[in-house]
Amino acid sequence: MARPIILGVVGDSAAGKTTISKGLVAILGAEHVTHIGTDDYHRYDRGQRSERGITPLHPDCNYVDIMAQHVRHLRDGEPILKPVYRHGDGTFGPPMYVVPKRFVVIEGLLGYHTDQLSDAHDVRVFLAPPEELRRAWKIKRDTTKRGYSEEQVLEELDRREPDSAAFIRPQRRNADMLVSFQPGDDSDKLDVELTLTQGLPHPDLSFLLPRDVSMGLALEHDRLGSRRLFVPGNLDPARGAAIEEAIWEKMQFAHRLRTERLGEFNVGVETHRSESLAIVQVLILYHLVMAKAAVAVGGDTASARTGHARPTDG
Repeated sequence: MARPIILGVVGDSAAGKTTISKGLVAILGAEHVTHIGTDDYHRYDRGQRSERGITPLHPDCNYVDIMAQHVRHLRDGEPILKPVYRHGDGTFGPPMYVVPKRFVVIEGLLGYHTDQLSDAHDVRVFLAPPEELRRAWKIKRDTTKRGYSEEQVLEELDRREPDSAAFIRPQRRNADMLVSFQPGDDSDKLDVELTLTQGLPHPDLSFLLPRDVSMGLALEHDRLGSRRLFVPGNLDPARGAAIEEAIWEKMQFAHRLRTERLGEFNVGVETHRSESLAIVQVLILYHLVMAKAAVAVGGDTASARTGHARPTDG
C-alpha cells in the first residue's frame, strides 16, 4: 500500500483552519482521512501557561520534536500514540492510538516551524486572513465555545501578538498555497486571495482570463514566479461551477471524489455555500490527488517541487 499523503493547514488561532480541514475531511471521506490538531502537542495546560507567562504560540510551549517525529511516522504509514489536549477546559486527556489512512490532514499553529516538520508535508497550506477579521472570528469562537469573555479574548490577543509575529506568520514562507479570506462587497460572503507559490506545480489557470475580469476574478504573476488568484465571494455560481469543472478535468482519474459538497460550511445548524471556498478546496484537492498519483507510481512529491521561492511577509 502506498504511503499516506500529508496535508498541512497552518495559521494563527481562529484563522479558519478547522473550517478548511473539516470540509476537506468530509469531501475525501472520513473513512479515508486521519485528522490531527497539533494543539494536542502543547507542553503545558492552560493553568500552567498562565503561571509561566507563556502562550501556546511559542515553540517552547509545545513538544515540537515529538510532533515532527509523529508526522514522520504517519508519513511512513506507522501508527502513533498521540497526546490529547481538551480545549473545553484547557487540560490534557488520555493519549489516543492513531493509525494513518490514505490522507493525513494536520492542522495547527506550528506545522512548518522547523525544516523537519515542513518537509514532512506533501501539500502545505497557510491561512492568512486580515488581522481585523481573524480577531473578530476569535472573539466569536472563544466567547461562544470556550467560555471566555470578550475582554479576556482581547487581552489574550494582545498578549499573543509578539509570538504571532515571531513564530506564526513567518511560516507563510513555507506554504505552497497562501489563502487569505477577506470581507467582500457582499457582507454575507468572503472574497479570497490565493497565492500559489513555486513550491509545487500548480494547474494552469490561464483559462480564467480575460473573460472573467468583469466578474471580479483576477490572476496575476509576481516577480518570484508565484501566481495570485482573486475570487470574489459573490461570484456567479454558474461560473464558479465551470471553474471547478475545469480543474476537475485536470484530475480525471479522481472522479470518485466529485462531490456537491465543495464550498459548504456551517453556521450553527445551517449549511451555507461559498464559491470562493469551493475553489480553494478544489485546488487543494488537485494537489492531494497529484501527490497520491506520484507516490502510487513510486515517486515522492518532494521531488516535484519546482523551486524554493516563497511569498514575503509583506
